[in-house]
Amino acid sequence: MGRIKIEKFDKNRLKELGLDAWPIWEKEISRFPWSYDEKEVCYILEGKAKVKTEDGEVVEFGPGDKVSFPKGLSCTWDITSPIKKHYKFG
Repeated sequence: MGRIKIEKFDKNRLKELGLDAWPIWEKEISRFPWSYDEKEVCYILEGKAKVKTEDGEVVEFGPGDKVSFPKGLSCTWDITSPIKKHYKFG
């Protein structure tokens, strides 16, 4: 299984991806388990979170980060500051 990838993108690259057309998801400070049935790519607009995978890997991300989650990943989200993100599955 792949790993969670985090990248910083500039505004021009985001426009190339068509980010403005992606849906937005928002969530308050919380902690919950999550499993990915398909790959997800998201771009964090606001807030901060830590994600811990079943094998113990912990990744933290926040505004300006492009985060890719591989298909088949099971993890626990720990949102430490209310989050708002664009996302795309597949």
